[in-house]
Formats: sequence, structure tokens, C-alpha cells
Amino acid sequence: MTYTTKQLARLAGITSRSLRFYDQIGLLSPRRTTHNSYRVYTQTEVDLLQQILFYRELGLRLDEIKTLLSSEDFDEIEALKSHLAALMERKQQIDMIIQNVQNTIASKEGKKKMSDEQKFEGLKKHLVEENDRAFGKEIREKYGEQAVEDSNARMMGLSQVQYTAMQNLSDEMNQKLKIACQTGDPASALAQEVCDLHRQWLGYTWKTYSKQAHLSLGQMYVADERFKAYYDAIAPGCAEFLAEALKIYCQ
Repeated sequence: MTYTTKQLARLAGITSRSLRFYDQIGLLSPRRTTHNSYRVYTQTEVDLLQQILFYRELGLRLDEIKTLLSSEDFDEIEALKSHLAALMERKQQIDMIIQNVQNTIASKEGKKKMSDEQKFEGLKKHLVEENDRAFGKEIREKYGEQAVEDSNARMMGLSQVQYTAMQNLSDEMNQKLKIACQTGDPASALAQEVCDLHRQWLGYTWKTYSKQAHLSLGQMYVADERFKAYYDAIAPGCAEFLAEALKIYCQ
């Protein structure tokens, strides 16, 4: 069976514009174009689009997906098995949060007791897995597998008080970063205070601290588009501002 751009977009639940963009970047091209400029997609392209959307759901960037799919080692069946494993892991994560909510309701109704640690267990695991899915690849490449595992273990080991303090510190840091960024001076007292708050925040998950590692992390905030998007959402240019402030702080 064949599909036009509009038909395939409707089938996959995406826009025709997305399909045209995938063609422009060489990710997914139609099998052929008719004399009246209709793009025609066959079953091969349908299956490839399914893989692309699976990877998008797992948080991969389009350039990463293109690299994976164009690799000579790409195996469709193994890729599907990998998708399934990742989705099952996510299902476990959601099930844990659902159980956490159910236990909280039962606790509020006086039907069971729930420790403070249990209240945050599912949320911490969710945060660890979300961070790993979004940034794990880059962090492992830069700092190594053991550093990531140590960081995740420290996160899971946080008490309720520590976890809440970490979240509050993050909020304070981001609020002050926004104000400092608007001044445009990475050497200002406020900017340097933000860097120190950032160091304290890292201390909740880093086993050991070094200025070089801290500086490298700031550079990654600029180099990686997902980190950059996170900080630039606080205020335009925040990622680069923080990286510049860290250069001064880590001297």
C-alpha cells in the first residue's frame, strides 16, 4: 500500500510539515514523487517512520536517530526489542508513581501508614530515569559509567529532608540565575553566588567535587542543545551566561 504525505501524516498522527522536514534533513524521503509533485511513501517508509517516532518518544534528537538508522549495523528487530525494553522500564516507572499516589491516598484516609522516605521514593526514581534518558549518553561519554552510577545511587539515597532541600536549592539557584543573567555581568557577586549554589546543588549527587569537572559541566550546558534549552528557558542566554560565570568561579 502507498500513501501521500497527507495520508501518512494522518496515519502516524504527525503533521505533513514534519514529513517534509524529515525529507529535507535526509531522515525519511518518499519512495518517489509523481509528475504532479505528489510524494509517495511505501511500506518501507512507513516502517522507517515508525522507528523514527519510537526513538523520538524515547527522547533522541533527530540527528541521533539519523545516525542510528543509517548505520550498517542497524537491525530492525533488535531496535524493536530495544524500544520494548525501554517502554517496559517506563511502564515500571509509571506503575511505581501510581502505587505511590495510591499509598498516599490510603495514608491520608488513615488506612495505612507511609514513611516520609516512601513518599519520595517513586519521585526520585522517576527523576533519575528521566535524567538518564535525556542526558545519560552525553554524561557517560564525558564522565564515565561509574560516575553516572554513583550519582544515581546518591540521588536514590537522599532522605526526604535532603531531597526537599535539593529541590529548594534548585529553585533558588534558577531564580537568582535569571536576575544575574539580566545584568549581563558573569563576574558580579550575584553571578558568583549562583555558581556557588550550583556547586552545593551538585554536592547532593556528586561523589567528589572538582573545579575542572564543574567547569566542564558548564561548557556542556552550552554545547548540548537539551541542556542549553533548559537553561535558556529560565532566561534567554542563561546557558552561556552560567558557563562564563563558572569560568571565573572555577579559576
